[in-house]
Amino acid sequence: MNSSIPRRNLGQQGLQVSAIGLGCMGMSDFYGPADETSNLQVLNHALDIGVNFLDTADMYGVGANERLLSRVLSTRRDEVVLATKFGFRRAPNGERLGLSGRPEYVREACDASLQRLGVEHIDLYYQHRVDPAVPIEETVGAMAELVKAGKVRYLGLSEASGKTIKRAHAVHPISALQSEYSLWTRDLESDALPVCEKLGIGIVPYSPLGRGFLTGAITSIDDLAADDFRRENPRFAIENFAANMRLVGVVRQIAQQCEATPAQVALAWLLHSAPDIVPIPGTRHVSRLDENVGACSLQLDDAQIERLQGVLWESPVVGARYAPAGMVAIDR
Repeated sequence: MNSSIPRRNLGQQGLQVSAIGLGCMGMSDFYGPADETSNLQVLNHALDIGVNFLDTADMYGVGANERLLSRVLSTRRDEVVLATKFGFRRAPNGERLGLSGRPEYVREACDASLQRLGVEHIDLYYQHRVDPAVPIEETVGAMAELVKAGKVRYLGLSEASGKTIKRAHAVHPISALQSEYSLWTRDLESDALPVCEKLGIGIVPYSPLGRGFLTGAITSIDDLAADDFRRENPRFAIENFAANMRLVGVVRQIAQQCEATPAQVALAWLLHSAPDIVPIPGTRHVSRLDENVGACSLQLDDAQIERLQGVLWESPVVGARYAPAGMVAIDR
């Protein structure tokens, strides 16, 4: 395995991963049609170039994404730091059945993921969303039992509030918080991020490229497939699209200064923010994967970082980051 990509620590329990990971959701769900052969090429190429942190979840494609990864894990398990999640319940037809953080469900979901993935243990196991009906202490207590049983190595939370993180960490050390975090989604900075810094918990930003918006490659809603969920995302709505393109314009300007791409600038901004931030951009193209990894070697100067930091004050993002049904699941 090529290990030229820098490594970063998540948490203080010994979990170390490539500085940029690979979010695998779009290979099986939400972003329109995908080709399995191409997806396998991307997954194997990621490992070939040293991207060892692969992120999936049991809900992606109703288990299909975990089964896709199993095809790579069957021969390259030792090269992978494997992260998956539980919490969202879906029927076989994809219907959403709500959240569950019940201890018995935690155990059931883990065993099901292990079977689909074809592995004996999960490296990083996240609660995908906090279940408001179950005390976090009960859910994390069940997750801790999985660690003791050798089924899981490290624990994580996703989209959890600062107060929830504190309570969870008191039960068992939390190594990572996965939440949406990028130049156009910085909610984390006012609540969960300070708590994670104090407790030594790593940050794993998903959608670090603003669901592709920050790359500048999406110039119209018509660029998206008919079944792409971003068509229902408020920030991509026609009435908000033009206003949000102003942010892309600033990112593009800095990219030109650096002789880089907008995606690399957006990722480099996150990497510069703290040494324990590990973004997991998703892609279904080898060329995009190589482009994203290039952010690891991109150095932004103080003036460029300051310009990026101030972008949202000058051009606030218009629209919520999820449709109302998605925002309900965010722990506050």
